Amino acid sequence: MPKALTGDNAREVHYDFEATGAANAVDRLETLDLIRGIAVLGILAINISGFAGPAVGSASPGFAMHASHADEWGYAFGFLFFEGKMRALFAMLFGAGIALYCERMDAAGRDGDVLQVRRLAWLMLLGQLHYLLLWWGDILFVYATCGLAVLFVRRQPCAVLLGLAAGIALTAAIVNLTATLPLLRAEEAVRLGIATLAERHDVADRLAQYREAAAAQSQLYHAGFWNIAATKLQDDPFWLVTMTLHAWSEVIPLMLVGLVLQRKGLAEGAVPRRKLLTIGVAATGVGLAVTALALGWAWPRHFPPIAMYVMLGKGLMPAHFVTALGYGALVLAAAPALLRTGAGRRLVACGQMAFSNYIGTSLMMSALFFGWGFSLYGKVGAAEQWLFVLLGWSVMLAWSAPFLRRYRRGPLELVWRSLVEKRLLPNRRSLSI
Repeated sequence: MPKALTGDNAREVHYDFEATGAANAVDRLETLDLIRGIAVLGILAINISGFAGPAVGSASPGFAMHASHADEWGYAFGFLFFEGKMRALFAMLFGAGIALYCERMDAAGRDGDVLQVRRLAWLMLLGQLHYLLLWWGDILFVYATCGLAVLFVRRQPCAVLLGLAAGIALTAAIVNLTATLPLLRAEEAVRLGIATLAERHDVADRLAQYREAAAAQSQLYHAGFWNIAATKLQDDPFWLVTMTLHAWSEVIPLMLVGLVLQRKGLAEGAVPRRKLLTIGVAATGVGLAVTALALGWAWPRHFPPIAMYVMLGKGLMPAHFVTALGYGALVLAAAPALLRTGAGRRLVACGQMAFSNYIGTSLMMSALFFGWGFSLYGKVGAAEQWLFVLLGWSVMLAWSAPFLRRYRRGPLELVWRSLVEKRLLPNRRSLSI
């Protein structure tokens, strides 16, 4: 096995847990769980459009179904404050978690890298099951695959890691813009009525693809549970590989940044609160301002789908990253006070059970929208979707903390950890009388 994946050099880059003390380690974990809890709530705010269907509604709420003014307002709110930002925040946390797990295992005298490979391999399998049985937009497989790549370079100096992140992201943005700019211009030319025959043909062909996909999805997701799963397995068994090939150039840079931030001890109070507030306000302001400019262009045009797909992909990645960084800094600044509140404790519990909550919301929303449940697919506009988001948030906040008072980890966290450890781990807490 390559040296990069062994524990031989583990102590060259990890923090000394004995020197920092157990209390600091707990605080660090709770702070990360707090941010993770906010992120898993926020991810539902974006995934909901994919559950409600069709998928093109995630880019343009009025393309496949009528969108009222309220629907456009609802979509614009999610686009401004949640779209891309929560995904970026979660990816950075995942990168930090890769390093943190390896450090803890190495400090315990185990081979953190080998265990992490096993951990990510199981996550890939669980993600594939998640896709087949519940949710086409699974991120577990993507994150696990990208996490393996990050694991190979995690011991590199921070400057190298940040250079890799910037190089990958910049190259991907340039390639994506070069490939899509002609079609973007054609879409706008069609809107203005000045398009050439070739441009009208190219745009019509792409929009027809979107409509065909929306029709196929509507037919599929009004079917029964096993019919949906069998169709995915037969027609598109490698969809998650396709997703990974599309998303890796965004996910890996974010994970690398998260790894660097974890190494710098941001969650341990290494940065003064005043500085965190300054960074948080500045980064959030800049990121939201850029997003608002894009929104100001897209909204009067009723969210043209070709342009929106470009913006939701690589086009607004810098704004998403900066905003996510700002969100994280603001939460870190508020963490000492927030962790003492009931709301903060519930958010921490959500973060500790992020895996179970992520899959649990997929189960809940699939049951509400797909044919084997209440069959609401394609019937709920962007404004009404926020009611389902609030429902999901309420359930996650309501059950996580009480569950963790009786058990050490969430049900799916237990399954995952037990698979990695090759034994069923005890989970029930001993209750004092």
